[in-house]
Amino acid sequence: MQNLAAYIRNVPDFPVKGIQFKDITTLIKDGDLFAQTVDQLYQPFRREEIEKIVAIEARGFIFGAALSYKLNVGFVPVRKPGKLPAETISEEYDLEYGKDSIEMHRDAILPNEKVLIVDDLLATGGTAAACCRLVEKLGGNIIGISFLIELTEINGRKLLKDYNIQSLLSFPF
Repeated sequence: MQNLAAYIRNVPDFPVKGIQFKDITTLIKDGDLFAQTVDQLYQPFRREEIEKIVAIEARGFIFGAALSYKLNVGFVPVRKPGKLPAETISEEYDLEYGKDSIEMHRDAILPNEKVLIVDDLLATGGTAAACCRLVEKLGGNIIGISFLIELTEINGRKLLKDYNIQSLLSFPF
């Protein structure tokens, strides 16, 4: 088993000054490391009766699609406004300076479906919390939220305290 954290490249001042961007492309370009990562993300949920994977644009799609395949369940993309072709529901969330929103197809989740939400990174928790609200608006039951990376000093977990959160790797910031 490789130390996956060693394969995350830190890119200072991207996309803006002061941000330490966690580049996952250095991890996923290696087939064995990518497979190990997906297997490790799968482990905490392998015995759950998950019916849908809901993944957040864009890097969440990478791991969400792989987990959907591994679990043999449906995949639901959550996207930025205007990117989905059919009727959507949307949810706003706060950014450092302003607001943003995400959307999901209105028919993506059936009432009482068991859902695992997947994204690459937990920072403030705002996007994931908005995603949870979308799933719950449609009547889905959130089994857990899975992240590859958690930035622990930002404490996004606090915003998601009512959910089973699993993160594979932790970095201070």
